Amino acid sequence: MLQFIIDDLPTNASVVPCISGRCYDFAERLGNIYRVDLKRIGPMNNDKLSRRAFLRNTSLTTVGTIAGFAQGGGPASLGAKKDVFVRHSNRENIDATKILNYNPKMGYRRLGKTNLMISEVSLGGHWRAPWRGRSGGWWWGKFVKEEVPDDVAKNRTEVVSRAIDCGMNYLDITGAEECLCYGAALKARRDKMIVGADDSKLCPRRDENCNVKAQLYNVEECLRHIKTDYLDIWRVQAKMDGTNTDADVEVMLEAFQKLHKAGKVLHFGISSHSRPWAQHVIEKYPEVEMFIFPCTAKTKEKGEPPVMDNVEEVNAGYGPENKSIFQSLREHDVGLITIKPFFGGGLLKSYDKPKIGVGSKEDNDLARLTLQCILNLNDAITSVIPGLSTIYEVDNAVRASYTRPLAMMAADRDWLMEVTEQRWAKLPGEYTWLQEWEIV
Repeated sequence: MLQFIIDDLPTNASVVPCISGRCYDFAERLGNIYRVDLKRIGPMNNDKLSRRAFLRNTSLTTVGTIAGFAQGGGPASLGAKKDVFVRHSNRENIDATKILNYNPKMGYRRLGKTNLMISEVSLGGHWRAPWRGRSGGWWWGKFVKEEVPDDVAKNRTEVVSRAIDCGMNYLDITGAEECLCYGAALKARRDKMIVGADDSKLCPRRDENCNVKAQLYNVEECLRHIKTDYLDIWRVQAKMDGTNTDADVEVMLEAFQKLHKAGKVLHFGISSHSRPWAQHVIEKYPEVEMFIFPCTAKTKEKGEPPVMDNVEEVNAGYGPENKSIFQSLREHDVGLITIKPFFGGGLLKSYDKPKIGVGSKEDNDLARLTLQCILNLNDAITSVIPGLSTIYEVDNAVRASYTRPLAMMAADRDWLMEVTEQRWAKLPGEYTWLQEWEIV
């Protein structure tokens, strides 16, 4: 059995024995959860180990540069005068007081040309609600007279509140019903989230919407439903099969320019399920500031040498000179927000079930380790945005960032990849297209 004690924690902090190589010691401090890798500590003894010393001794390669996590505590005051080191892809010294909802345990990364600092784990708009009898628990379905039911508004308000407290600062919305729900959740606190939005029924996924007038209406409806007068990012949803033409993209850009001039949209991005099309747009249009596409624990960068974490490299055979889309993002300074980390839910045993309570340990571990794996995948990634149904799922998701400096244990990595391979082989039919995003 392994054990240790961290000083400066409440007296009721628990110490848990390590069993079967996959174990976590949880100590609650100021409402936030720390995960401690016991495997790196050694046999039980009576010596206290300070958090700073623990991080210094156990991080191996990363924690020595991460002061934010070592400092602990809750969100920093915006009026703080001291310099704060913020974790993100380039490990740069930046002014943390300018980061929305800053929490010293959360990692933040620059979203390409937008220059927005985004929490590396943020909030996706989809969720499976903790109730039955409404479209199987999913959020979608029209609301009578656009009135959000009380239970839906309560759920989204609680989740958004917990996300803000934990340091998340980006919210991604893709439909009218989502706009209504999150509009209710953001009532009187719109400025607490960087909001990216689009309406899936009004976006240029449909040919009849591929004109400037229709796209101006698209954004106006998003604003009306959210009850706001601006979007931080208009993240247009392109056709899933990549058949939007360059003329369609230029329509999107013309609409954005009009909206931007009117102060209704600050930044422009696109989401796509088609990798060749996405890479073409990133390479051709410098006006694109950020992109949204899928990444999973199976995703690997095209062109990387075969190493431990990338042993299945193949020549995908398309793209500009077979260049990785990650390379295109870096070269053009386009930020990346990733979606579908859990294969649309198919990765988890609770798939197709309403989310009630804290959930199972296996699903929680799998979700957290998957998010952490994606965050470690590539420095072109700014943020991953899982859909989160409960406050407990928020707590679990943010721990992927909070604990990232400690590195993933070998036993955890092996277990994650074993389960991922099993579930990948049984992707739900509506998500088999994710296989096209394995080598990118």
